[in-house]
Amino acid sequence: MEHPVFLAHIANDGRKQTVEEHLAGTARRSEAFAAEFGAGPFGRLAGLAHDIGKNSQAFQQRLAGGPKVDHATAGAIECARMDALMSACCVMGHHSGLPDFGNLTADRSGDPTFVGRLKKGHQGGISPYVWNGRLPEVPPEPDFQNDDYVRSLWTRMLYSCLVDADYLDTEEFMSAGTVRRGEYDPLPVLLDRLERHIAGYYPPKSELNRIRCEILQNCLDAGTGPKGIYTLTVPTGGGKTVSSLAFALRHAVQNNMRRVIYVVPYTSIIEQNADVFRQILGDRNVIEHHSGAVSDSNEEINDSKSWQRLAAENWDAPVIVTTAVQFFESLYSNRPSKWRKLHNIGNRVIIFADAQLLPTAHLKPCVGVIASLAAHFGATAVLCTATQPVLNDLIRSFASGICVREICPNVSGLYEQLRRVSFCSTGVLTNVALAQELSAHRQVLCIVNTRKAAQDVYQALPGEGNFHLSTLMYPAHRRAILETVRRRLADGLPCRVISTSLIEAGVDVDFPLVYREMAGLDSILQAAGRCNRNGKRRTEESIVTIFTGETAARFLFRTNIGATREALASGGDPADPETIRRYFTAYRSLVGNGLDKAWVVEHLRNRIAGCSLPFETVAQDFHLIDQATKTVYIPLGKGKALCDQLLCNCTARQVYRQAGQYSVNVYERHYHELLAAGAITPLDAESGILTDLALYSGNTGLSLQADAGRAEFI
Repeated sequence: MEHPVFLAHIANDGRKQTVEEHLAGTARRSEAFAAEFGAGPFGRLAGLAHDIGKNSQAFQQRLAGGPKVDHATAGAIECARMDALMSACCVMGHHSGLPDFGNLTADRSGDPTFVGRLKKGHQGGISPYVWNGRLPEVPPEPDFQNDDYVRSLWTRMLYSCLVDADYLDTEEFMSAGTVRRGEYDPLPVLLDRLERHIAGYYPPKSELNRIRCEILQNCLDAGTGPKGIYTLTVPTGGGKTVSSLAFALRHAVQNNMRRVIYVVPYTSIIEQNADVFRQILGDRNVIEHHSGAVSDSNEEINDSKSWQRLAAENWDAPVIVTTAVQFFESLYSNRPSKWRKLHNIGNRVIIFADAQLLPTAHLKPCVGVIASLAAHFGATAVLCTATQPVLNDLIRSFASGICVREICPNVSGLYEQLRRVSFCSTGVLTNVALAQELSAHRQVLCIVNTRKAAQDVYQALPGEGNFHLSTLMYPAHRRAILETVRRRLADGLPCRVISTSLIEAGVDVDFPLVYREMAGLDSILQAAGRCNRNGKRRTEESIVTIFTGETAARFLFRTNIGATREALASGGDPADPETIRRYFTAYRSLVGNGLDKAWVVEHLRNRIAGCSLPFETVAQDFHLIDQATKTVYIPLGKGKALCDQLLCNCTARQVYRQAGQYSVNVYERHYHELLAAGAITPLDAESGILTDLALYSGNTGLSLQADAGRAEFI
């Protein structure tokens, strides 16, 4: 007896795709994706099983406008019958998100875990479906020596293969094949472009450029090495951005790897790095993916920039530039939309720029991902920084067989060769006294720890040529200030800048003198990288002054400052690699066990409340940025027209992306004070538009006071 033909999708133009066709197309893609980490049979199984539940009258009625139907549990049941429980879990959550696995003995039918939903399905809790019972045989799923942390990552990778394959097969059918993906230049072509670009560096025209070329050659030479974990420890100004890209492309071509992923700590510098890569490799081959660069998922597929959205969805471009937040939160998420890209992280070269900024409170799960990707999924990771953190013990705790290799063979020698500043320390400086010292210098940069201190010192400065920078200024405003600062520095005009630490993160400015409020040693050395950056002045005249501010250090800074004082107690040079090692060792000692705030690794390895592999719980608990912020849009300059569109209920992500250049993120308390004072018009629960423009200064940005000094925020 022949079964009726069941449909998976009906396109807008009336074309029909059968369930059988969709399962075959999804399985083909999922198998190819999973084959990259040795899981091809499981990718094929999940693809063939995921929509078995659409072989039901209930789902066919859904296609005609009927109620929603659980069509995932049926495929999970069929996978479970083959003892492929991780594959079954992936199928169960391919639309709703990967659930907590649960407890095979304790969970009851109907519990929200995978086990509870599976038991409910076995007991008739889903719509009847038709299935011929034929699925391919698969080997036993890997147990990874009973390490559930690695098993959890393997399951998430498999899940990524399935959901991306499902999306892509559906997209191809619904668009009648008009959506084009993967039209990029191959990595050997990109490597050739890079090599032609860097040929212009030779012969080097200065001693600094000679050293940079030496570092670059070290990176190219090391690129022929085996996959694994590397460190690139180079002082600020050593040309790490292009050199790390050179390593990545040479290494990827040498080891037949697919792509390069470049992870930066802040959105404020992502465009700067992406622009450098585009100039070398071509615009189309480089994709930014961060909160301000994700295009509207509903935009027309023939839009001239829709390829950027398509590439960002699953990271299938040759070079992806993203943030640490996007990278790590995607890896611990349980949502299909975030996990599509995961399988495109294996067998890739991943550069972690400013690796010292990996968040301490989540250091263990972040290092766990890095080590596991290298040990089990064919990735190569590069920890790239001027101040290399002490991580080898953590790496070994996740991957004992991994050897961490330094790319530059003479780190200590490099620090001597690239020494461009001298350090001195002073005692406590009040804001007024600090302003007086700064005013005595024609060109100077001062970096303080809080936005309030930045505003207070700036306001105490006499004369002209003074500038302020902080995250209370919208990005387009900060860029305009920096352009003015660079011009004045080049022209020898008075230029005194008071900034928060945002200027330390790779911002290309060159001051003769820098003042830095006491902070973590890594921050102090990043600040020093803005002094005599191009090596045109004498080292002894290029002074970085470390001072203590008038206000006691906030809790956020106390551990860093304590570690800095300990590292410098013996009078060592702050920039010496041994001093840096002492700093990170002291810092780790002071932090103690506080390296996994959300208990992610513990919960994945050892269960939580009896529940194994708590995917959903971990996703809810893991947030790289712990303090919630809200967005205030500033209707000034080009931002006014964008804010008008937002007020007219425009929901296009492209508008929000552009408006992000005219926005300030503030902590919830600050936002609610502004709201209570009637200073903003809310757009939604997370954002609003500033209506009292008297609260935004062209010099210092958004006021710290909501009204008449009634509230003050740091």
